[in-house]
Amino acid sequence: MVTTAPYGSWASPLDARTVAARDGRPAWVGFVGDDVWWTEPRPAEGDRRALIRRRPDGAEESVLPAPWSVRSRVAEHGGRPWAGTATARGPLVVFSDSADHRLYACEPDGAAAPRPLTPRSPVGGGLRWADPVLRPELGEVWCVLEEPTAERPTDPRRVIAAVPLDGSAAECRLSVRELSDDRYRFLTGPRISPDGRRAAWLAWDHPVTPWDGTLAMVAEVTPEGEFADIRPLAGDPGPGRPGGGGRGEPIAQVEWAAGGSLLCVSGRDGRWQPIRLDPDAADGGETGGRALCPGRWEEFGGPLRAIGQRWFLPLENGTLAVLHGRGPQTLGILDPVGGEVVDPAGPWTDRAATLAVHGTRVIGVAAGPRGGYEIVELDARTGRSRPIAARHTDALDPAYRTDPQVRTFTGPGGRHVHARIYPPHHPERTAPEGELPPYVVWAHGGPADPDPPVPDLGIACFTSRGFGVAAVGRGGPTGHGREDGERPRGRPGSAAVEDCAAVARALADEGSADRGRLAIRGGSGGWVVAASSTSTDLYACGVLRHPVPDLTARAAGGSGDPEPRCSETPAGPPGELPAGDRSPVPPTDRITAPFLLLQAADDAACPPSGGERCHAGAAGRGVPHACPVFPGEGHGLSRADTRARAMEAEPALYAQTFGIARGDVAPLELHT
Repeated sequence: MVTTAPYGSWASPLDARTVAARDGRPAWVGFVGDDVWWTEPRPAEGDRRALIRRRPDGAEESVLPAPWSVRSRVAEHGGRPWAGTATARGPLVVFSDSADHRLYACEPDGAAAPRPLTPRSPVGGGLRWADPVLRPELGEVWCVLEEPTAERPTDPRRVIAAVPLDGSAAECRLSVRELSDDRYRFLTGPRISPDGRRAAWLAWDHPVTPWDGTLAMVAEVTPEGEFADIRPLAGDPGPGRPGGGGRGEPIAQVEWAAGGSLLCVSGRDGRWQPIRLDPDAADGGETGGRALCPGRWEEFGGPLRAIGQRWFLPLENGTLAVLHGRGPQTLGILDPVGGEVVDPAGPWTDRAATLAVHGTRVIGVAAGPRGGYEIVELDARTGRSRPIAARHTDALDPAYRTDPQVRTFTGPGGRHVHARIYPPHHPERTAPEGELPPYVVWAHGGPADPDPPVPDLGIACFTSRGFGVAAVGRGGPTGHGREDGERPRGRPGSAAVEDCAAVARALADEGSADRGRLAIRGGSGGWVVAASSTSTDLYACGVLRHPVPDLTARAAGGSGDPEPRCSETPAGPPGELPAGDRSPVPPTDRITAPFLLLQAADDAACPPSGGERCHAGAAGRGVPHACPVFPGEGHGLSRADTRARAMEAEPALYAQTFGIARGDVAPLELHT
């Protein structure tokens, strides 16, 4: 029976705690022998990352009991946290534990507990490690080492290092060998050539991001396991950087082919494309490398948001398993000789940037329009794909879901603004005739965040209650070509504000949304929400899911190394903009709309100082606001109880601001 009730007041079977408990997806897949391994979030267990092993017979096990958590925090956003190899005694796995950031070795077929390989550090947050590569023939694991040089998170050095597998470095930092120098602020882990004589990795530096300019570095590996003749082979870190030229050429991944050539994904021609490099040529060969799929306008990669992401891997027959597409990506097999790509059949519409291969088997993480992310296996020989683990089970009756409307709006200057529009939907509720629904504009948290076309319980939590959601694609390198992503550049962050406003106005103008009941919410950095609240009167309220970082201080080195000053890319060079235009933090006293700010106490990317400034700017001016602080949380609010509290507070703000009566929402204590 369908009941008439105002938008925003509908009762939903989906509550915040159910959504929070099912947050996250499997990641960092790999093979150890014939076994498939991956990490899996456990929000209800303090958001630990479990390491899961699937044997050939399909049996699954969590390799490490709680509280072990396999996760890296290098550059705050982290990276690949584990590596494994098969030995005569069974698997040998090396992993980073998120509690103390140390590397540990584990042999799960034995009885011994994991043993530490690296020491603790009394400085800053300690030594951190990412993107490990096992070298058992040398008795070492090679990986990225992040070492703080002071208490501030802005003063680390990063190098490629060799850690002994015998545990001799567990109490002695001097036993860790440094293979590269620290001239670059950011590095990926090394990739070793098939003959073991060369290593390749990526390097980049402030103020550019890895999706604007990187270098593919190569080195000779001596018989003693040292790096020699380190040199850049391809890429361009951008103007003003060592080896930089003009626009900058980003490279997202490097891997060795069986014949000794180097494969990479480059964004030099306005799109991410696979390229083959000759490591013996000064410029990579054929004037900077040969494109493997020149006639196909698609993205074969993406912005490197976490160290160790993979968009392609070579197979034993010389073909490549590749992720590709415009926007969402699918898995295909690329013939590097003819440039043809064959896509196996399957219901999955988006892929995460993690792959592993073993023989003809390709493992990845994929999701479809009706299901969440799961572990999917492709047999490249037969073309058959199938889900094998982390199978999605829906927490919500599909009848309560709303299908998104994929739309492209027009922003200032005619630029494209991509968005997915989720109208309110409930199988047993309808709104009174003539009422327009309230809408929440979801701004992307970071300049490289994707917008995958997969079900989102967080969105369904709002739409099933009678709120519309407009998920706005932010200008950036997210699958629509480099030119499209660079249109907003050089303007102090206002492009994202304008894009969100363009979508909100269009929905109101066409009669899809109630102009008087528009809200905006933003993720990492909260910049768009704060800037929107000070530059437009479109929104009745806003939710900042992280505090606003002070971009001026960040540009001066005062904060924000984990974010590699990515704000400088959309905002422009700091010397070219007035300080007041670089961050909305100084003029927070101009915010007049009610707001909710969610603050993680241990967030190094968006420090608590930003939240304190927002609160101070609003206090005493009659602006209703709440700034709850969540102890023990870092960047991303990842624990189930924290996420549930945040998800309960957000609709409470909307209900109170819009005057909607909801019996299932506790009132939010707002300060003025």
